[in-house]
Amino acid sequence: MNDLYLAAVINTTFRYTTPVLFAALGSLFCTKAAVFNVALEGQLLAASFVAIVANYYTNNAFISLLAGVGAGAFIAWIVAVFQIKWKVRDMVVGTAMNLLVQSVTAFLMQIIFGSRGTVQGFGMVPLTKINPTFLKFSPFLYRMFEDLSTIDYLGYIVAIIIFIYFYKTVSGFHHLSVGISGTAADSLGINSQRIQIRAVVISGILCGFGGVVHAMGNVTVFAENMTSGRGFIAMGAASMAQSHSLVAIASSLFFGTMLSLSKTLQGYINSYFTEAIPYLCTVLAITIYGVIISIQKRRAKKIL
Repeated sequence: MNDLYLAAVINTTFRYTTPVLFAALGSLFCTKAAVFNVALEGQLLAASFVAIVANYYTNNAFISLLAGVGAGAFIAWIVAVFQIKWKVRDMVVGTAMNLLVQSVTAFLMQIIFGSRGTVQGFGMVPLTKINPTFLKFSPFLYRMFEDLSTIDYLGYIVAIIIFIYFYKTVSGFHHLSVGISGTAADSLGINSQRIQIRAVVISGILCGFGGVVHAMGNVTVFAENMTSGRGFIAMGAASMAQSHSLVAIASSLFFGTMLSLSKTLQGYINSYFTEAIPYLCTVLAITIYGVIISIQKRRAKKIL
């Protein structure tokens, strides 16, 4: 394996990390407000599809971005109404929404594009790419960061902003207080339900960015169920990070590496096995995380 090939693999890792990172940030934003949002997958998929449809009609990347983010927020708002306002069980709402979005996007593909499977071409434009020309002195570094979209970099900035919001602002403290005890927060005059609904909608906006970059970041394309479980992988990344936005960067990079590895190894190992690598790692990582938390709780009880 030469250096440039390794740099290309790292570049691919960054691309695969971005949708997972945005969805993981959306997941932890909900978790911090004591909301378990299972509909991340549906939010990602809806954003990808609507962004491609907008791109098909307008051939404008910015309008497509706005449309995709709006779609993610809309799906999240529906989830928030059912789950928080009407108190429907989170697993029921999330599972139903994921299945609904998957079915509706497949149905609308047939109506809008007259085909099933994959949609590509039609003059659709990708997101703006940033080529770090100042790194041309090093072919390895230049290849690592070559042709990454603006949203690929935005994900890491958003993670830092969320950290500052939670731990350096009054609104962030209110958000955290709802996650600790909604009843206590209400007694202090904080509207916990409003904060929870806002958290879910913001998770939809973040998933919107993830869905758009997934469909328009490298190749502008949409395929049925193209998110392929990334919403669930993101939930695992958020759990591994213990809902800490900066640690979520590392956990998302881990899963991005696994996704990249699964594609890289397809030329050497049966694709049925390589496709399972990210999901096996998700299960393994969550299991290890659960064991560590269990051990920590036992030690804490012994100390008390």
